[in-house]
Amino acid sequence: MKSCLYVLIAFLFTTSITAQNRVQIDGRLKPHLDQFFEYCKKYKIDYHDKLFKLKTIDIVDTLHVSPKASTLGMVTRNKNNEIENIIISWVAMLDQEILKVVAFHEFAHYFLEYDKHVCDDCGKIMSVVNSSYFEIVRDWDNQIKILFEDAPLLTKQKTMVYLE
Repeated sequence: MKSCLYVLIAFLFTTSITAQNRVQIDGRLKPHLDQFFEYCKKYKIDYHDKLFKLKTIDIVDTLHVSPKASTLGMVTRNKNNEIENIIISWVAMLDQEILKVVAFHEFAHYFLEYDKHVCDDCGKIMSVVNSSYFEIVRDWDNQIKILFEDAPLLTKQKTMVYLE
């Protein structure tokens, strides 16, 4: 009887650890996330541990949508102010190029540690607003270079190496 109890406790403990190592990823965002991670590898950015601290990367129908202004994506935080979800509005799915820019924007907030936007509307992935997502996509290689090379995470890493 005692051994059954130990087995049950071990099983429950293992299950709770496993549950913490899962993040639910909407399949429609997975190709963009995979591409983002390929760029992370190119720029030598470790993303694995951060990925499994998230709960979800999801497309939702709960973000503000209106003819004048819509929230196409955001990160949500827990009570400790740690990012736990990356969510993107279903509206961004109306065009795959818009979805790609919005997804990379939100991924960069979390994985590249962009706490702030770089400008209001300057034609960069990390703008608050983008008047033309299509111009960004046409300039994609340059946009990615700017996004990653100017990333706060990389700046922080370079500073730490310099200080050592």
